[in-house]
Amino acid sequence: MKEGQSSAAGEALTVTNPWQRLRELTDARIGLGRVGGSLPTSAQLAFQLDHARARDAVHMALDTERLMPELDSRFPLALRLHSQAANRDEYLRRPDLGRRLSEQAEQELAAITSKPCDVSICVVDGLSARAIHEQAIPFLDAALPEIERLGLSLGPVALVEQGRVAIGDPIGEALKARMSIVMIGERPGLSSPDSLGLYFTWAPRTGRRDSERNCISNIRPRGLKYANAARLLAYLMREAQALGASGVALKDDSEGDSQLGDGREGNFLLLPE
Repeated sequence: MKEGQSSAAGEALTVTNPWQRLRELTDARIGLGRVGGSLPTSAQLAFQLDHARARDAVHMALDTERLMPELDSRFPLALRLHSQAANRDEYLRRPDLGRRLSEQAEQELAAITSKPCDVSICVVDGLSARAIHEQAIPFLDAALPEIERLGLSLGPVALVEQGRVAIGDPIGEALKARMSIVMIGERPGLSSPDSLGLYFTWAPRTGRRDSERNCISNIRPRGLKYANAARLLAYLMREAQALGASGVALKDDSEGDSQLGDGREGNFLLLPE
């Protein structure tokens, strides 16, 4: 057999999906082709790599030493807090502990004497610390000017380890905030281990339900762009002040809002944690 003959024969067995060109437009697994009745080796290896990246994102530790200086430079006060979940294993097994502050965190918040604020922002590792590492600061740089344009005052920012969405409620309540924004690493998908989610709550307090929040999802360069997400957040805050509520009571009429501009991607959804 001549050199290269077996390779040529293998290539002849590969059937290319005519929709493969659509893969340039999406991260979804489409147009993978096939070899006989199976996927090509390259597609199998890509799947295993993406699965490993998703698992790594779930177990990755939050780099607080890297993030705290960035937050200190953007807020009047930056707090480093922890949930009642002592470590990552407990956090994954006990979601309820991730929704509650540790005793030390409660004491730190109780010691703060700052005046009431309009907006409390929490940066939470959630299920993807990678998303926080890569998306949190760029999104804040897009969102903070929008908040300033609305004339809203910022309270201390909280960087929370081993936290879930609801942990923003006791933090916002302790800081006497009118609104709470929780930036959290979303559950990784096989094509998006770095997706940032944002949960907005009017009048945060312990015991708020998921139906009382609004969510802006999939914030990342290959998803909802930072500027677009920031404008959607500004829309939510503006409408919530007029309505005095968030969640299911706050309908998405942003399509007709001229202040959001053109070229928006994505949508904000009401989703459970």
